[in-house]
Amino acid sequence: MMSSSQFIVYACPQGELAGQIQAFYQESLDLCGFNAAHNYMPHCTLTGFFNDEISSINLYIQALETAYNTAKSTATPLKLDVIKMTFQTHWYGLELKTEGIPSLMIHFAQLANSPTRLEALRLKTWLHLSLAYEFQPEHAEQLKHLAQIRINPQAQVDWELRFYQRHLDQSWTCHQSWLLKT
Repeated sequence: MMSSSQFIVYACPQGELAGQIQAFYQESLDLCGFNAAHNYMPHCTLTGFFNDEISSINLYIQALETAYNTAKSTATPLKLDVIKMTFQTHWYGLELKTEGIPSLMIHFAQLANSPTRLEALRLKTWLHLSLAYEFQPEHAEQLKHLAQIRINPQAQVDWELRFYQRHLDQSWTCHQSWLLKT
């Protein structure tokens, strides 16, 4: 019997901004308790979760590698820019924009033809990094204030394109990463 697993592609921050977000996650957990953002590392989702056989991992890594190398050879920068910090009723986060990453992901989806994946890859169009969501309404103001004092949206950041596997115990394996930059 083949073994199936869950996979996803993220862009993850590195550097000063990533450190600020990690500190915010920990402090918000200590002060306000668990919210859904604590289930994940700081990230921007580029695909939805998809299921496939573990034996297909190399196919996805090769498809991402090819799409990444092709995208790097174009004039369009492979970077994410933080537009602003946003506070909606049930979601707090950073809104992001990019020029080159959507075409990279479209190319990846075209190359990632796995015979054992049953669903189409779902590429994400709203690019964002969640700071807090599904939190208790009574924590809204405290979380907002904490985000405003702990996170500088203009802080130095490098982004990595990462291919993750999420395990049944909710642990993660990053199988490959690539630096996203101009």
